[in-house]
Amino acid sequence: MIALLRREWLLAARHPGDTLAAMLFFLLVTALFPFGVGPAPETLARLAPGALLASALLAALLPLDRLFALEAEDGSLDQLLLSGLAPAQLAAVKALAHWLTTGGPLLLASPVAAAMLNLPTAAWGVAALVLGLATLFLSLLGTAGAALTLGARRGGVLLPLLVLPLAIPAMIFGAAGIEAAASGVAWHPFVLLLAALTAAALPLAPLAAGAALRAE
Repeated sequence: MIALLRREWLLAARHPGDTLAAMLFFLLVTALFPFGVGPAPETLARLAPGALLASALLAALLPLDRLFALEAEDGSLDQLLLSGLAPAQLAAVKALAHWLTTGGPLLLASPVAAAMLNLPTAAWGVAALVLGLATLFLSLLGTAGAALTLGARRGGVLLPLLVLPLAIPAMIFGAAGIEAAASGVAWHPFVLLLAALTAAALPLAPLAAGAALRAE
């Protein structure tokens, strides 16, 4: 599993286009909100929690449709499945690699996005924590979705329709946590609920993805 994770990391380092595209998409979407709702600081601050999460989750979706597709086309996915690694373990490594190469850069870009949306600086740390958990949750769900839609016609269209509705609870708890931190009230319950969702997805999503890969 460590060797496979290293391989995924090296591939992402050699082809950084997906990572850069996700970061730029995240920043561009957050930059559009001031033009759409007006530059009033109070309005932007009120919309900032939901805007940050929605932009990050949509940006994290961009590379998911190619998570297994390229390896399925050249036959390397079959070799990985025959390597002795369980399909669920392969899916778990893929999810972790996606989070490290997409979710991590989004966290680095989050202070810039928070500043553009006039989020109070006191909430920036909570926003980074929430984005880390939410993007990990999406990486796990997205890996299962990518495995389920592998080989399907218009799989890139089906994948967001499958994943985004399941990500709504993470969106609700995450936005509530950031809003609570910005308002100076207790934010821990919302973040703990988001962490519980992520913890539940840690074993379940790779198992579902592994079952889908085994059926291919």
